[in-house]
Amino acid sequence: MDNQRIRIRLKAFDYRLIDQSAKEIVETAKRTGAQVKGPIPLPIKREIFTVLTSPHVNKDARDQYELRTHKRLMDIVNPTDKTVDALMKLDLAAGVDVQIRLG
Repeated sequence: MDNQRIRIRLKAFDYRLIDQSAKEIVETAKRTGAQVKGPIPLPIKREIFTVLTSPHVNKDARDQYELRTHKRLMDIVNPTDKTVDALMKLDLAAGVDVQIRLG
């Protein structure tokens, strides 16, 4: 796998889970002899939902809820076959979405 790159993109609602998963991926890749660039923090996506608390009147009575999506980006440069096998066997936290692209 010469001159190849694996791009890993992580998404999660909890920043602690995403940082822990990124640390595990970096340690695994470095242990197998690959070079890692990142984790690079990407912008946080904020979604705000406004809900009326009253069922009928009182439009002024509202609650606001916020959902934050944290993202990280990592590049693994010149991965070996051992690196790919180790990454496939890696068990990450349940709340983390992982997207892997070969390029």
